[in-house]
Amino acid sequence: VQLQASGGGLVRAGGSLRLSCSASGSTFSRYAVGWFRQAPGKEREFVVGINWNHITTPSADTVRGRFTVSRDNAKNTVYLHMHSLKPEDTAVYYCAARVPPTSSQIRDYNYWGQGTLVTVSS
Repeated sequence: VQLQASGGGLVRAGGSLRLSCSASGSTFSRYAVGWFRQAPGKEREFVVGINWNHITTPSADTVRGRFTVSRDNAKNTVYLHMHSLKPEDTAVYYCAARVPPTSSQIRDYNYWGQGTLVTVSS
């Protein structure tokens, strides 16, 4: 499975962005996908995940109520919907895939996209 994250950019605080994670391979619909992020000088952290059956994991406390995840298996794409963005959301966002179930642990994911940068200005 090859993943490509896109949709990042510069946005003002309070704004919204939608990130996309596009995948190759006809079996992508069977995979669980996680979104992670890595801010400058910090470790990569879990944001939220979604299973093949569209069931989502609880999101990280820092984004709960602001970020949601969805997927369109027909398009081999998973989305991260980000609202009420804050400067502390600035990070490179990565999507990753694994055989179900979802996981919040980096080590559990076999496939990673290249990341897309989100910059939130104050």
